[in-house]
Amino acid sequence: MAQYSLENIRNLALLAHNGAGKTSLSEAVLFTAKVINRLGKISEGSTTSDYDPAEQKRAMSISLSLLPYIWQGNKINLMDTPGYPDFVGEVKSAIRVSEGAVIVVCAVNGVEVGTEQVWGYCEVVGLSRLVYINRMDRENADFMKVVEQVQKMLGRKCIPLQLPIGAHTSFQGIIDLLKMKAYTGTASQEGEIPANLKSQAEELRQKLIEAVAEADDTLLEKYLGGEELTADELVKGLKQGVLTGKVVPILAGSGLQNVAVIPLMDAIVNLLPAPKDREVQIIGEGNKPATITANSAGPLAALVFKTSADPYVGKLTCFRVYCGSIVSNSSAFNVTRGETERIGQLFLLRGKSQEPVPEVGAGDIGAVAKLNVTGTGDTLGTKDKPVKIVPVVFPEPRFSEAVYPKTKTDLDKLGSSLAKIAEEDPTLKVQREMSTNETVLSGLGEIQLDVAAEKMARKFGVNVDLVTPKVPYRETITVPTNAEYKHKKQTGGHGQYGHVLLELEPLPRGSGVQFEEHIVGGSIPKNYVPAVEKGVNEAVHEGVLAGYPVADVKITVYDGSFHPVDSSEICFKIAGAGAVKKGLQDGKPVLLEPIVKIKVLAPEAYTGDIISDLNTKRGQVHGMNPSPGMNEIEAQIPLAEVLRYAITLKSITQGKGTYSIEPSHYQEVPPLVTQKIIQQRQADREKEKA
Repeated sequence: MAQYSLENIRNLALLAHNGAGKTSLSEAVLFTAKVINRLGKISEGSTTSDYDPAEQKRAMSISLSLLPYIWQGNKINLMDTPGYPDFVGEVKSAIRVSEGAVIVVCAVNGVEVGTEQVWGYCEVVGLSRLVYINRMDRENADFMKVVEQVQKMLGRKCIPLQLPIGAHTSFQGIIDLLKMKAYTGTASQEGEIPANLKSQAEELRQKLIEAVAEADDTLLEKYLGGEELTADELVKGLKQGVLTGKVVPILAGSGLQNVAVIPLMDAIVNLLPAPKDREVQIIGEGNKPATITANSAGPLAALVFKTSADPYVGKLTCFRVYCGSIVSNSSAFNVTRGETERIGQLFLLRGKSQEPVPEVGAGDIGAVAKLNVTGTGDTLGTKDKPVKIVPVVFPEPRFSEAVYPKTKTDLDKLGSSLAKIAEEDPTLKVQREMSTNETVLSGLGEIQLDVAAEKMARKFGVNVDLVTPKVPYRETITVPTNAEYKHKKQTGGHGQYGHVLLELEPLPRGSGVQFEEHIVGGSIPKNYVPAVEKGVNEAVHEGVLAGYPVADVKITVYDGSFHPVDSSEICFKIAGAGAVKKGLQDGKPVLLEPIVKIKVLAPEAYTGDIISDLNTKRGQVHGMNPSPGMNEIEAQIPLAEVLRYAITLKSITQGKGTYSIEPSHYQEVPPLVTQKIIQQRQADREKEKA
C-alpha cells in the first residue's frame, strides 16, 4: 500500500452499544471501498473484523479490529471495537490512537447504556464525532424519535446532517441537508428531494445552519446580520464545528442493506480531522503533561496500543506512528523501558490478514511481530531525541476467578499461558494468592474471563476450570492462654524428648504472628529455641477451627525441660507445634474475614436499590457523594459477599453502574456465618480426600 501524507489519513474508532450493527456497517464500508468482494455475515461468521473463533461463537466483537481502506485518495484506518462492557479496554485503545469516532446508534433501540459510556469516553479526551443512526431498514425504525433521544441524552450539539427517506421496507436512502439533494440505493444515486419530505428537510436544514453559525463567531455575525451563508462557508464551518466538538452531525442509513453508506464514508473524509489537526499528548520534562504536533519529518514517536499473542507468529504488536516513520528490518528505541528493540518485517493488518509493507509513516498504523521487550502502552522512538507518549489508561480489574488446570500437562504450561493472555489484554491481571494457594485471574466481567479461558485452550492447548476464588479467612484467639506440650517417646536406643510451655495472647488486627522467647534458667537450651520457633511457625499455617492460617497472636516460649541424651531439634519442633495447637483450642478461637472498602458509582435512580443490596450483604454504608445525575456510595463490606458483585451491580443498574474495591482490614465473622464456613470447609476437605 502506498504511503499517505498526514492530510490524507483518518484514524477512526467505530463505537456503539453491543448489537447496534457496527460490524455489519464496517463490512459495508469495506465492500463499498472495494476492499472485499462480498459482504460477510455475522450469522455465518464470515465478516472481516469478527474473525476470532470466540467472536464467531458468540456473534459479537471481542477484540479491536483494524480495517484500513482507501476512499477519495485518503487512507482511513477504521477500528471496529467491541460493544460489550467487559471489553472496554479495546475501546479505550482505539480511542487513544484515533482523531475521530463514529458512534453507531440503533434506529429501533435508540441510545443505550453502551452508547452513553462510549460517548463519555470521547468527551473526556475531546474526540471529534459523527453519530450514525443505523438499521433504518428495521421494523419500528424511527429516525426523529432517536434524534430527540440523542439530543436529550448526549447533548443539543448533536444535529441532523441527513434526513432518511422512508423507514423499514420503504427505506431508500437519505437527504443531504447541506446540498439539499436526495441520495438513494446502494450506489447513493443523486436525485431530487421527494415532495412529501421537502418542508421537513427545509426545517432541519435551518437548524443545521444555526448550529454551524453558532460554532463560529464570524459566521454567527453574518447569520445574525441577515446574510445567507454560502455553501463553502457552511462546509468549512461544519468541519470546524466538528473539529472543536461544538457540532456533532447525525447521519442515517443501513449497514446491513448497504444503503447510505457512501455519504457516511464521504463525511468521514470531509468532516473528521486528520492526524495533523490534533495535538499529541506526551509526558514532558519532570513528568509534566505536554503536547507535540504530528509531523513526518521529526524524530520517531510511536505508541504501542495493542498486543496479541499468536501461537504460530508469536507476539504481534500494533502501533500508531505520530512523528517520523518506522522502516522494516531496522531498530527502534523503547523510550518507556530504555532498551533498543529490533524491528522485523512491518505489516498492515486488515482483520486477520497481514500485508507486508516497507514503511509505516507519521499518522499511520502498522504492526510488527516478535518484539522482545515492548508491550502495550510503550513508546518507540529514538535514543538521542526520546519522546514519551501518554499511554492508554485502562480500567482496573474488578471481577476475579480462580484458575485450576484440568491435567498435569495443563499445570506445566499454565503460568506462561496466563502471562501471554494478560499481555494481550491489559485489563486482565494474574496473581498468586498465597493464603488460599490459588492462581487468580481478574478482569472486568465474567464473559471476559470465559473468553480468556477459551483462548488459552485454543491458542496454547491449556484447559482450565474457572471457579469463584476462596476467601482468605484467618483464625485467631480472643483470650490469653497458656499451653504445655511434652513430646516423649521411648524406643530401643535413644528416645525422644521435648517439653515446652507457651503463652498465647491476642494482638490487635493486622499484627500478624509474633514469636518471643523468655526462658530463664536454661530450662530449654538456647540451641533448641529456633527449633521451637520453627514448630510454632509451621503450626500457625493451619488453625484449629477450619484449618485457616492463624493471625494476630503473640506466642511466647517461657519454660520447658530437656533430656541431655534424648532431646533433639526435631523433638522441640514437634513440642512447639503441639503446644500451639493446644493453646489455640483453649484461647476461644474465632474466624476472621477480610473486609474491603467499596465505592459504587451509579445513576441517582438506582441509589436506593444499591444501598438495600449492600445492607443484605452485611455491608456498612459510610456515606454518599452526589454529583449531577450520579451518586458515589462508599461502604465497607466482607469480601465474601462481593466476589461476584460485578454481575449483581450490572443487574441492578442495567449496566450503568461501576465500582472499585480495595482491602481494608480483617474482622471477626458472626457466629452463624462461622458455622456455615466451617461446615463448607469440612465438606471441601472430604471431597478432596475422595
